Amino acid sequence: MRRALTVALNGPRGINPQVGAVLLSPDGRVLAEGWHRGASTPHAEVDALSRLAQGQARGATAVVTLEPCNHTGRTGPCAEALIEAGVARVVYAIPDPGDHSSGGGDRLRAAGVDVEAGLLAGEATHLLDSWLTVQRLGRPHVTVKWAQSLDGRAAASDGSSQWITGPEARADVHRRRALADAIVAGTGTVLADDPALTARDASGSLLEHQPQPVVLGVRRVPDDAAVRRHPLPLLQYSGDDLAAVLADLRGRGVQRVFVEGGPTLASAFVRAGLVDEVLAYVAPVLLGGDRLSLGDVGVATIGDARRLDVASVERLGDDLLVIASPRPAPRAAPVTAGRGRQEEEGDD
Repeated sequence: MRRALTVALNGPRGINPQVGAVLLSPDGRVLAEGWHRGASTPHAEVDALSRLAQGQARGATAVVTLEPCNHTGRTGPCAEALIEAGVARVVYAIPDPGDHSSGGGDRLRAAGVDVEAGLLAGEATHLLDSWLTVQRLGRPHVTVKWAQSLDGRAAASDGSSQWITGPEARADVHRRRALADAIVAGTGTVLADDPALTARDASGSLLEHQPQPVVLGVRRVPDDAAVRRHPLPLLQYSGDDLAAVLADLRGRGVQRVFVEGGPTLASAFVRAGLVDEVLAYVAPVLLGGDRLSLGDVGVATIGDARRLDVASVERLGDDLLVIASPRPAPRAAPVTAGRGRQEEEGDD
């Protein structure tokens, strides 16, 4: 199974999960390996089977990182392919979470195939953490970040905000940007601060992984804006419907979104109930004034307060980083069920 997890990393990270498969002979020899190479390509099990001559997989064991799918989309169901190939045993790490694509284990058992689930489930879950989160939420995971003074201000009265926090906190932000698939800012922030929306090291050099730059708002981003020099092309949306923006980003393979577009945008995501994680960088400085780190988030009375569960409080130089997640609220926007290990577009 660890070998299957390793070969899974050969596949692209995006709309579909990274899945690996290893086929073993009855005496334990490796017959073939396979992985999913992206939308419209064979899934890992079928990729491995394609490397064998007809009949060579009869009696074999298939070791797969994710439950073989039971769905016909752009490709056929892997469970059926394994049955037709004569595979005698299937071992998989974690179940497929999709409403339409799950059930492959049951289909294999019904055909007389010996099935074992749960081998190295923790390691497989770690590999597919972001993809599994998207399946659970029905949209990308959203982190909202802001930096603030101890009295909750995002800027001084004249609008200046660079820098509230120190170099250690700013370095942490860049590290977390590099873990995201997309970074989102509003046009107000882009026009006022001219951010590059890149992930950089202490010397200012670009880190290896860069998030997709996304700007929300109808005002035009100037041709000479720093974000136009981002290594990835800029995506711009009106921002009127945040759920629709997230849906489009999901369709582009975005699994983790990093929002740091200023108080207006942060407040909009909080108000819409589309925040899964809050990163609040708190500097030991007092600014006063009305430049709050958050604006209206739909709280009219204390009973409507949006409660958070604090995961950790970290010290970064002189600053503090509070990491928290919103507690589920009955009035939160409904979440679409995950579609699982089917092809995400044009499969029905």
